[in-house]
Parts: sequence; structure tokens; C-alpha cells
Amino acid sequence: MSEVLIGGIEKRQIVIADYDPRWPAQFERQASLISQALGAKALVVEHVGSTSVPGLAAKPIIDIDVLVADSANEASYLEALLTAGYVLRVREPDWHQHRMLRTPQLDVHLHIFSTGCMEFTRHIAFRDWLRTHADDRLLYESTKRRLAAAQWPDMNAYASAKTEVVEAILTRALKNSPVP
Repeated sequence: MSEVLIGGIEKRQIVIADYDPRWPAQFERQASLISQALGAKALVVEHVGSTSVPGLAAKPIIDIDVLVADSANEASYLEALLTAGYVLRVREPDWHQHRMLRTPQLDVHLHIFSTGCMEFTRHIAFRDWLRTHADDRLLYESTKRRLAAAQWPDMNAYASAKTEVVEAILTRALKNSPVP
């Protein structure tokens, strides 16, 4: 149960694609699958990340936050998601009890958090801010495109390189957004 990155580090090319208007429909299909698999255990299913922001270029991976009562209690949800076809990739007991599953096609990431998790609040604030603030959307996109052109050992290194810009945008978003 202690392994954080299941399967080890994977070197993958970082590709930033122009916004695809099919991304919301991809999310809706996945949300339906998640809801069927988990039923009432899926307390919230939200499209987050860059693919949830119209007009924003992104890695063509649909990020979905799923809130459950207790993400540490894998017995309450994990088998249902595995049966639905998702694969467990990340188990982070020391970071919000976060779990991340993905599709075998590597085009969807499910982030499992517990109700009341601040990280979920941050994801929603970031998404909503970028949807309504073109200047920060452009800043974020240009940062992603610049960083994607570099060589990274894995996606986590690329994600870490974006931290300064993400945190600056989040600071503005959390200060100005009515997110609970």
C-alpha cells in the first residue's frame, strides 16, 4: 500500500494540443462511466485541468476530480473503478490521500480526493479563474508550450516546472473567487 507511483517513472513526450471542442463530451462520457461504477459513492465528479477551460491548449488528457467520503478507504471505491477499466497509477497517502487512476489509453486521469479536500477547491478555483481571465489563460498556455518544448524525465517533472506560474494564478483566483 505504500508505493506512490505504481509502475515506476514513465518517460513520455509532453504534447500540448490546441483546444479541442470534443473534450467536454469526452468528460461527460467518463463522468457517466464513473457515476455508473460508483453510484452514490461519487459525491462530486468535476472536469478540471486545462481541457476543462475553453480555448486553452492542453495535453490531450481529460483530468477529472472525484470526491468520495474517504479517499484513503480504497475498499469503498477502487475495485469498482478498476472493473470499469481504469488503472491505479498513483497512491499518495501523505498528500491529501490522493489517488490517481487513468485509462489504458492514457487519455483520462481520475483524481480521487475526500470530501472537504482543499486541493479540490484549488482545482475548481484555478479552472474557473482561467475560464474568465484571458490574460492568465494566455500566461498559462505560453508557459506550458515553452516547457513542453524541453526534455523531461516524466510528466511530474514537467508539472513541477509549472508550479511558480500555477501558484501565482491560484493566488489571484483564491483571493478573488467565491469558492467555498
